[in-house]
Order: sequence, then C-alpha cells, then structure tokens
Amino acid sequence: MAELPGIVVTGASGRMGQMLIETIRASEKARLVGVVERAGHDWIGQDIGAAMGGAELGVRVTDDPLEAFANAQAVIDFTAPEATLEFAALAAQARAVHVIGTTGMTDAQIADLGPAARHCPQIRAGNMSLGVNLLVQLTRQVAAALDADFDIEVIEVHHNKKVDAPSGTALMLGEAAAEGRGQNLADISDRGRDGITGARKRGDIGFTAIRGGDIVGEHDVLFAGEGERIVLRHMATDRAIFARGALKAAIWGQDQGPGQYDMVDVLGLSAR
Repeated sequence: MAELPGIVVTGASGRMGQMLIETIRASEKARLVGVVERAGHDWIGQDIGAAMGGAELGVRVTDDPLEAFANAQAVIDFTAPEATLEFAALAAQARAVHVIGTTGMTDAQIADLGPAARHCPQIRAGNMSLGVNLLVQLTRQVAAALDADFDIEVIEVHHNKKVDAPSGTALMLGEAAAEGRGQNLADISDRGRDGITGARKRGDIGFTAIRGGDIVGEHDVLFAGEGERIVLRHMATDRAIFARGALKAAIWGQDQGPGQYDMVDVLGLSAR
C-alpha cells in the first residue's frame, strides 16, 4: 500500500468530500492519507470514518492543510474559490498534484491559480466526468460547423442547494461553443433575461439555470436554427462519476510535470 499515491480530501464533510473519501477507500490505486475541514467544524479531531457514521479509518480530520498536504502526493479539492486559492499555494509548496473541482471561480481567481502551477501539476475542470468532457468536444465541433444563424443556448439543471450559476460545466460548454466559432465567451455571453429584454442578439451564447430538488446535474446545448434544432445532452444520475474522474486525474497527475491541465488532457482527448 505504501507505493500507492496518498490522497488528501479537502471539504471532507461536504457531499462531494464524503463521496471522494468513499471512492478512494474503494480504490486499489490510491490511499487516503488526510482529510481537511474548516477551523471550528464539529468533525475536527475525529476519525473520518466515525464522523461519517462508519468504522474508523485511521485518518483524523484536521484544520491544518499544510500538515495534511506534507504527507500527500495529491490533493482533491471541491470547496470554495477562496479556499481553493489557499490550497493551491500549499499544494505547490508540498509539490502535490492539485485536482480542482471547485466551481464559481472568477476569471481573476482562475488567473491567480497560475503561479502555483509552476511548482506542481494542477488539474482543474468544471466537471470531472468522461461523458461531460466528450460533450464539450462535441459542442466545439458542432459550433464550428454551424454559423450564427443557429442560436446557442446552454441549459443546466441542478439540485436546490447549488450556490453558483451558471454551473462550471455550463461555462465549460459555453467556452467550447465560443471557441468553435473563434470568439471569446465573455464578449458574447447572455446570462440575464428578465422583463422586456428585446430580441436575442445574433451570435450570443445564452445560459439558462434551473434549480430544484436533488438533481445531480443535467446539461443541454441547444443549437436552434430556422426550422430545425440540434440538442446535445448529458445527464448525471450519480455524483460518484465526478469522484471517480477526480481520482483518475489525481493518479494521472503523478506522471506529469508542473503545469495546468484539464480533464481533456487526463482522458487523452486533447489534440495538443
């Protein structure tokens, strides 16, 4: 077991944190060596297995990420933008692979991740699933094949506790569509419609966010032209797909040099 890469999970008490812990436990390719929670959390000092309501795992929850990262080969991070920036610097210091599934980051925050990637592999994606990353590739190809006579709308559906919109995956899809048309998403993004908005602007990429119940995640990319529509769709029914993808990224990153990567690289779908 000692030869297997040691993984630290941040945000251990969260929905994704617990799923990641279970996924690593079940894996024969990695081992859980640390879990991190925010200072003052009830789980601090407890064995993570017991805190999750099961058998003890021999790993205690800590609020000291530097100590946890020092013994790790990879950090998997689905937390909040400000925490992710802190973890990026510490992962770089530990020379640990940093897998980032955090969404809701601004362009400035994403840019701030860059310096840390000079010292360790940094793998960031708005979605870690194989199916979604294939959808991203297809979206880019279809957008490149169709001109602005086809309106593009990205429609995403998530559970009622999701705090950011559009989702990270929706933005990935929007960016892919914009790239397919040789444009910058920031210049053609249409995210707000309320009241008398006027006609849709030709060439814009629209976003619609729906929140409700316990929906794991659904994404449609709609290409709507005169008399015809093309819809590309991905539906997630189990968030374990994201945990499995993140673990795959952490293991893949063991053989990579410092730099910034995404799931397209991990899955071997990149043309670069």
